[in-house]
Amino acid sequence: MNKKNIAIAGATGYLGKYLVEELIDQKLNGKALARSPEKLNEYSAENLEKIKTDFTRPESLQGVLKTVDTLISTVGITRQKDGLSYLDVDYQANINLLEEAQKAGVRKFIYVAVLNGQNMRELRICEAKERFVDRLKISGLEYTIIRPTGFFSDMKDFLEMAQRGSVYLFGKGDKKMNPIHGKDLAKVCFNAVNSNQTEVLVGGPEVFTHRQIAEMALKAAGKKPKIIRLPDFLRKAIIALARTFFAEKTFGPVEFFLTAMAFDMVAPKFGTHKLIHFFAVSAKNTHQHKNKKNELT
Repeated sequence: MNKKNIAIAGATGYLGKYLVEELIDQKLNGKALARSPEKLNEYSAENLEKIKTDFTRPESLQGVLKTVDTLISTVGITRQKDGLSYLDVDYQANINLLEEAQKAGVRKFIYVAVLNGQNMRELRICEAKERFVDRLKISGLEYTIIRPTGFFSDMKDFLEMAQRGSVYLFGKGDKKMNPIHGKDLAKVCFNAVNSNQTEVLVGGPEVFTHRQIAEMALKAAGKKPKIIRLPDFLRKAIIALARTFFAEKTFGPVEFFLTAMAFDMVAPKFGTHKLIHFFAVSAKNTHQHKNKKNELT
């Protein structure tokens, strides 16, 4: 890869941190864009410019993409905060980035969406992401849409249930997925900088059923196997009730998680990181945090 100036939007999020690490490891010149100056200050590298910006405010983006060749955006939310919606962030904030990229003469825009997102447009989060994908495709910029199956960090839902003693699954628990570690996904994003591919479907190196993921989570949590299977009609009922009685910030994450659990989320394998290791480290960190908290109290 030639040395190019690469901007990472959403540089302090789960994937953003690994993208910054990859940029530094490859000794590329880059810009880390994020809202939190405190988190940006955790990065230290001569080849990295740190810029505080609010992606939802176009005026705060003026000039920040000057000299940038490629923009990688991970901007999006899984749980609304600060009163912002999926349309505010997953769609409009990325539109603001796209328009600034066009003004600055950015060559390529790499956007991290979600696997099968185009088939789940009835979900608020997917509709916002796919509306942006539609705009990006006609922007005139070179682009690559990265569609991962799901992050390892998303699998913490299984681990958190396991740590409480039971994991709940819908149906037989035989739907499959191959989630990917952020470090592996960061490599996929950087591989796309000089690639002609306009869409990349990608997952981790191992395919599991939901039941296998639940068993791994219980083992990492040090709990006896206790998996409770719920009828699939209950999953649908929960989605319907959430949409009816709760605000988007509450039902949005539930709606996406429960919908995605209804079918396979499998994509071409990539990477080396193992989910069992991620669970083990996460469980250990949780245990240490609890012990430290108990010591303080």
